[in-house]
Amino acid sequence: MSDLSGEPDWKSVRGEFAALAGRTYLNTATYGQLPRRAVEAVMRHLNHRDELACQDFLSWFDDMAQLRAALARLLHVQTEDLAFTTTASQALALVMSAFDWEPGDEILTLEHEFPNQIYAAKSELGVRGVECAWEDLDSCLTDRTRLILMSTANYVTGLRPNLAGVVAALRDRGIFVYLDGTQSIGALDFDCGAIQPDVLAVDAYKWMISPNGAGFFYVHPDVRAWLRPNVIGWRSHWDWRNVDNLHHGAPAFSPSAEKYEGGMLAFPSLYGMRASVELLDQLGAAAIESRVLHLSALLRRELEELSAEMYPHRGDRLPSHIVLARLPGTDSSLLARDLAAQDIFVSARKGYLRISAHFYNDERDIESLVEALRAR
Repeated sequence: MSDLSGEPDWKSVRGEFAALAGRTYLNTATYGQLPRRAVEAVMRHLNHRDELACQDFLSWFDDMAQLRAALARLLHVQTEDLAFTTTASQALALVMSAFDWEPGDEILTLEHEFPNQIYAAKSELGVRGVECAWEDLDSCLTDRTRLILMSTANYVTGLRPNLAGVVAALRDRGIFVYLDGTQSIGALDFDCGAIQPDVLAVDAYKWMISPNGAGFFYVHPDVRAWLRPNVIGWRSHWDWRNVDNLHHGAPAFSPSAEKYEGGMLAFPSLYGMRASVELLDQLGAAAIESRVLHLSALLRRELEELSAEMYPHRGDRLPSHIVLARLPGTDSSLLARDLAAQDIFVSARKGYLRISAHFYNDERDIESLVEALRAR
């Protein structure tokens, strides 16, 4: 899938995505599109079940070990640091269950965060949920702040906070750091091994172009030493592969993050994700990030020429792949619906158009959107 220069052949790559035919799709921040190979991988697995009546089910876990290793390379961490999950919410539930909350404890999250983080911060009885702007983070911390919940990229505003040094400083203060990487992992490089949050969760249905039900999370080795699983199942004991004589008694947990999985995995979705991750690996993280940021920068320039008001970001941040813009005298929600009637798909958030191009998009998509906005 590369041209003579070694650059990915983006036109050929686009052909992998059946849903893109005949439409302008600029809404990956809501849903990523599946490559054909992912759909085919799911079907192969389902057909394989019938062929062997699931008698080889232990070998499915071997396939997932390969996927786990590929995800570890993507995040720059070790294979044993990762567990599979069906949603980021499940990883967050594990974190929330880890604390013996006391009245007056504080959970901090950033303004406009994804509802997962907002709801969790405000759901514990007697615990104070604090929302603050990214640039005010340090001043909002107190000696009662025990947990911080935030995203690597904000689903509303596109804010991509520069976490270098920040996470380490928070952990040094004894504050647990939970990151949700759903809105950037797969599009933008994230060196989890360097940032070292306590937990990073990723639901793979957006930028990782995977089926629903495919997700994973990282747990820092220091955290695994004390964080007990909140889901107990037949795979909780370290010797779970000995299915002829499963352990009876209290489970002895594995030191790896696999201990948080508990039971069977969502194999059809994970086989789909394995195929999608193979595509991401073929294209290369650097090429994908360069492509995505190029398209978002082009889009910003075009929108500014239309006198669009861009979302006013503040604080130390990195370039984002999510663009928020508001056109003068326009209801963004109505505009998004009007564009959808023309097979141009974006979304509206907080009064702005939210436009999110992935590597499968191209300059023609940007042109189609801009032409429609000019003609409105």
